[in-house]
Amino acid sequence: MTVGPFLADTHVILWSISDDRRLSGHHRAILASEAVVFASAASVWEIAIKRSIGKLDAPDDLTMLLPRMQFRPLAITLQHADAVGGLPRHHGDPFDRLLIAQAQVENLTILTSDPHFARYQVALG
Repeated sequence: MTVGPFLADTHVILWSISDDRRLSGHHRAILASEAVVFASAASVWEIAIKRSIGKLDAPDDLTMLLPRMQFRPLAITLQHADAVGGLPRHHGDPFDRLLIAQAQVENLTILTSDPHFARYQVALG
């Protein structure tokens, strides 16, 4: 098993919060382990936007909840934002593209079930 550090994709965060059956056993094991798993500000931003327009039912206290769930915060830096511009256009979702850039810059393994991520030069867990 990969030891990380990891960056959780937004759906992995949401599925872990709700104990959704779609969260894979592999991801559950990583989240339950002592591995370092980051939650990006980009994911919190995406959740907040989708919640505010009624596209998502999610807790509104993520800044308190995620650290209690052992997610470590990952801020968005200028370097992360700039790295998005160098990514090929395999994926159009701006939040996912930012997560990919963050993982590349910070040398993190992404926890995702999104098949689009495999087309990028990024470690997947």
